[in-house]
Amino acid sequence: MKSLLIICLFCFSFSSLFAQTVVVVEQGQKISIRGLSMPSSSVVWASGSNGMVAKSVDGGNSFRWIRVEGYAKRDFRDIEAFDSSTAIIMAVDTPAIILKTTDGGKTWKKVFEDKRPGMFLDAMDFSGNNGVVIGDPINGKAFMAVSNNRGDSWIPKETPDSMMDGEAFFASSGSNVKLLGTNRNAKTLFVSGGMQSRMFFNGNAINLPLQSGRNSTGANGLALHPNQQKGIIIGGDFTNDKRKDSAALLFSLYPKVTFSYPVTPPSGYKSAAVFLSKTSVLACGTSGVDLSVDGGLNWEKISEIGFHVAVKSPDGQYAIMAGSNGRIAKFQF
Repeated sequence: MKSLLIICLFCFSFSSLFAQTVVVVEQGQKISIRGLSMPSSSVVWASGSNGMVAKSVDGGNSFRWIRVEGYAKRDFRDIEAFDSSTAIIMAVDTPAIILKTTDGGKTWKKVFEDKRPGMFLDAMDFSGNNGVVIGDPINGKAFMAVSNNRGDSWIPKETPDSMMDGEAFFASSGSNVKLLGTNRNAKTLFVSGGMQSRMFFNGNAINLPLQSGRNSTGANGLALHPNQQKGIIIGGDFTNDKRKDSAALLFSLYPKVTFSYPVTPPSGYKSAAVFLSKTSVLACGTSGVDLSVDGGLNWEKISEIGFHVAVKSPDGQYAIMAGSNGRIAKFQF
């Protein structure tokens, strides 16, 4: 079932009004979409529950759904794509698996599997040929695996990061881990949530000044500024998604890691955010969609529609958001 719903929304940029448009291009399927990837301005991949993957080759205007054969009951919480033919999907729960297609989704090859009890993959990221995947703690330490061949193979990597009781990672949008840089020495940045919320960067685990103490609280995702020197952490409490505190936290990585709060926070819990430009940031969650035009300092709610994940087109012309009930939307800016 498809519908086309155009909603004109208005928000202000300091002293001037400008219109924003959200176009819902897909909805009505019993699929929760958590993974999005846009390798080019025309190609969009999405992944979600019930073993489903979707692909668009017309810039997100229409999608073709694919059920991954043999994995109809799996939940693919993240996807990373290289082009219209090549993509990698991550199924979270035991056994944790990663699959890769090189023929546009017709067939999938298993490139990683871990059957240990408690295995739960949360997010992955790629920079060039190099990839990283993180998962909930195993034997008290954050799970991590890396690839240097576009995900053809994965090597578990011992991390020094001991996790606290009740601390883990949210598999809400595939955006709580980022690779900074393009070579083999790329730095890994990731954030945790739950009973404790922390940032892991450059060998340090840094407490985040976010609400914590419950399994539903803390950091859910990262949005990196184009200069990769700073960004925004988003999250909150997904069981109380109208609560505004801890929905966003600004950070700077250099010369040392520092944090600051927005002046006007987002309208509630957010699971994903993306920089549309050096100053404009889009954030989405079950509480709706918010926009900042001053780098995350002040936020304006622009839609009541809930989404889980967002990505920006490489040409910088639009963003794609996706969420429950197979909902996929374009955001023109």
